[in-house]
Amino acid sequence: MRLVIVRHGNTDSNINHLLDTGHPGAPLNDTGLAQAAALAQRLAGEPIEAVFTSDLTRAIQTGAPLAELLGVPLYPMTGLREIFAGEHDMSPEWDPYVEVLISWGTDPSNALPGMENARDFLGRWEPVIDDIAARGYECVAIVSHGAALRTWVPYASQNLTPAMVSRWPMHNTAVMVLEGNPTDGWRALSWDGGELG
Repeated sequence: MRLVIVRHGNTDSNINHLLDTGHPGAPLNDTGLAQAAALAQRLAGEPIEAVFTSDLTRAIQTGAPLAELLGVPLYPMTGLREIFAGEHDMSPEWDPYVEVLISWGTDPSNALPGMENARDFLGRWEPVIDDIAARGYECVAIVSHGAALRTWVPYASQNLTPAMVSRWPMHNTAVMVLEGNPTDGWRALSWDGGELG
């Protein structure tokens, strides 16, 4: 199975460097809407059979032009949301949040006040991936969020580690491609335009 995984387009929260992790979240701005339209054209050659997105506004708006262009269904999924920052939601101070995410490699129970921990996050994310795989698609797009993707993609990929991807960019509408399945595991083929060996 092929997963074409996408980070959402640009929002004013991105521009203002706000930790926007709650529901429904900021919509795409004009730049983000243009990025979503360009993404649809960029992925038009992929054999995508369905588009699954986070149910946050920016993710749905990012996936919608792709689903429309390809004539495939779009499914918003609560489990694909960003990692919630709890009391730090909408804060301009990212460092405490990022430090917790980094710490999950050794302490998956660590969290800021009101924030979900690694077990919470994987406990909602992994069942969505299992559900998608069980539907029998050969290729799907998944639109989600920066912290969630930086956490799950290396966790799931046999050829990546969190330390590796921490140094790699993930721009708005970045695309990562994985192949595999939930039983045998996943292998990352590309990250934000860069092919992986």
